[in-house]
Amino acid sequence: MRVLIAGYKHETNTFAAETADWSAFERGEMLPAAVRGTSMLDMLEQVAVPGTGFLRYARAQGWEPVPSLWCGAAPSSYVTSAAFERICHEICGDVQAHRPDAIYVDLHGAAVAEHVDDTEGELLSRIRELVGASVPIVASLDLHANVTRRMLECADAMVSYRTYPHIDYVETGELAGELLRRRLLRGRREALSSLRVPFLIPLNSQSTTAAPAKPIYERLAKIDAACGTVSSFCMGFPASDFAECAPMIWSVGADAANAVAHIGALACEPAQWRIDVLDADEAVARAIDRANLSAGPVVIADTQDNPGAGGSASTTGMLRALLDAGAGCRFRQRVALGVLCDPVFAQRAVQAGVGAKLQASLGQPGMLWDGPADPAVDGEFTVMAVSDGRVRYKGPKMTGFVAELGPSVAVEIDGVLVVVASGKIGAQDRELFRFVNIEPEQMKIIVVKSSNHFRADFTPLVEDAQRDVVIAKARGAAAVDPGDLPWRKLPDSIRRRL
Repeated sequence: MRVLIAGYKHETNTFAAETADWSAFERGEMLPAAVRGTSMLDMLEQVAVPGTGFLRYARAQGWEPVPSLWCGAAPSSYVTSAAFERICHEICGDVQAHRPDAIYVDLHGAAVAEHVDDTEGELLSRIRELVGASVPIVASLDLHANVTRRMLECADAMVSYRTYPHIDYVETGELAGELLRRRLLRGRREALSSLRVPFLIPLNSQSTTAAPAKPIYERLAKIDAACGTVSSFCMGFPASDFAECAPMIWSVGADAANAVAHIGALACEPAQWRIDVLDADEAVARAIDRANLSAGPVVIADTQDNPGAGGSASTTGMLRALLDAGAGCRFRQRVALGVLCDPVFAQRAVQAGVGAKLQASLGQPGMLWDGPADPAVDGEFTVMAVSDGRVRYKGPKMTGFVAELGPSVAVEIDGVLVVVASGKIGAQDRELFRFVNIEPEQMKIIVVKSSNHFRADFTPLVEDAQRDVVIAKARGAAAVDPGDLPWRKLPDSIRRRL
């Protein structure tokens, strides 16, 4: 059996500033760059993504993989019309040319284009029109997918991650393969049941390493085992302003309705998803107090500048809070922040070389959805290390992925070490500090531009995960509370603020 494999991944924060054109997909940044044909199969063998798991499953079944286009871009505002149409044209062109027996698409599920709100539903619909009802289409989704009715109707089956931080990419791809096998054995679609959760869940509440999400996903697996179903709970990406931005529960299998009812009873209580966050100064004060007591580092999440949720990774609120509190002077060169994106600063520091002292401005202030960002930090910076920006992940998330960040440096100001890169990336792997000679294990305070993905590789460093991981609310494009955002298209039936 010939199975066409394609991929399209983007997480759209419609309240952010920068759009994703085709060049963003060619760069990839936080994801592998756009790749086609046999080169795609090579990529899937080297980097742990959902397509990796599907490819392994397909080969084990004796299916012939037919590679198409796989592409992804860093989270940002809208995908441009031209980029989306190009992606659809290439994938649909391959569907027409190869006439496969089945199709697998590695999707994110929260992409919005300038001219199409539900881009994944649109892509699946176009594929379905080409192949008719008899050719199976399966897809894997990110846990943050905003799953639409159209997506559920056009695909024979879909399945999402069950971890956040996402460390089950490969397993999810394999499960998509199992769904395709089940579809082939039955010769028709399995029963589907779904339930829309009527409120938005903040990203920082969604970590599956702790309650409330952890016990829900543990129960989900047990419910599937009892019902013979394959179920998914997408907690959604609460910054995509369109009518179907909200969490979704769905299940396939003979007892799907029962499975969905059980999962819904666990997930649909809004009060459990509320979370407390600290402003930047409060977060630093708490981190200093804990750093004086803890054997390991204290980790602060600069969540509103998380580039994995559409942040620019260039805001300076947390750096200013560290400097104002004298954290660097208290723990001399054992306080680190990363990864801050400022290509102009990075290039200048690389040219100056290790040991050079620069009088410069760091950070790229711009306009946010609620006004101007914090201004750049002016001061004297000492260049501690330089790099070409090539970083290979060694942690549990996207193991083996190589990030290409361009000219990058570690600089020091008033005892604070700052990782500055020319590219934008979330701090989800310790190698994003080590590549400029900063050892996370030796730090007392680490500030990461991330919401939850940092937990996979950084939480094992801390002594007490409840007290030594701090969520900070400095200014940025990735709102910690969806209720703060100026929604236009989201219906009143979906609660914005818990």
